[in-house]
Amino acid sequence: MTVPTALGLALGSAADLLLGDPRRGHPVAGFGTTALAVERRTYRDSRPAGAAHVLLLTGTTALAGTALDRRTLSRPVARALVTAAATWAVLGGTSLGRAATTMQRALDAGDLPAARAALPALAGRDPDGLGEPELARATVESVAENTSDAAVAPLVWGALGGIPGLLAYRAVNTLDAMVGHRSPRYQRFGWAAARLDDAANWLPARLTAALTVACAPLVGGSPGGALRAWLRDGAAHPSPNSGRCEAAAAGALGLRLGGRNVYGSRIEVRPPLGDGRAPRAGDIPRAVRLSRAVWTAAAILATAARLVRRG
Repeated sequence: MTVPTALGLALGSAADLLLGDPRRGHPVAGFGTTALAVERRTYRDSRPAGAAHVLLLTGTTALAGTALDRRTLSRPVARALVTAAATWAVLGGTSLGRAATTMQRALDAGDLPAARAALPALAGRDPDGLGEPELARATVESVAENTSDAAVAPLVWGALGGIPGLLAYRAVNTLDAMVGHRSPRYQRFGWAAARLDDAANWLPARLTAALTVACAPLVGGSPGGALRAWLRDGAAHPSPNSGRCEAAAAGALGLRLGGRNVYGSRIEVRPPLGDGRAPRAGDIPRAVRLSRAVWTAAAILATAARLVRRG
């Protein structure tokens, strides 16, 4: 059943390119609501409790995907349509670009309050007091990082695991966003979610960096600069995955990312990625175009990989 799954991946990717996320009743939002309700019962300030929380929710989601997979096993049209719906639901590449464009328009208009209000849709850092350079940098970094999380990674797992792979990956990534951050409440409870997300994104992040190198010329960027920054700076980032994506994007666009970030009461000073100039608002559209080129290429590769699979 490789052809129906490949067709579904292609159709779902096209739906995201053309439509973005569903306006209402988004399945991922529904999963988040369910996860929050489950957390009220499972929360304990311990790693084992957090691991059980993640196992329960991701396992249930994977089982649901497996059930859908089996029910459509002998029905090619249904398999293609269900895979397309699942792909559309878990992808967020176009919505990522729209959020970045909202930021760019606010910065171009000189409306810093609106720009700061737009930041939470892109990054978890504290927007209070940030000026145009910091907001532009946060946006470019978020676009680079989330090109993998929001688009490339689901496509990789869809190519590898079909419907169960799509749904399970999005469950893992959503739980990481909900509980995987470093706060007093989630320092221990969120540990398993964060580590599982790191593992799930290891391959997609590196594929994202490689595709950034390949796609850099499409936006007037430098493939050589992208490769150099990826290999030289990618491992310096505190995340084992995000740094690869951000460094490659910085090199491709001739920018320098990294610096001081404030997350509530926590401050991180990240090493520089790339050796260009600091980002400006005018760099955001190019970052968005690069992101779209990268994840469109990933969709083509995922479809092709599924087509050549046997069984």
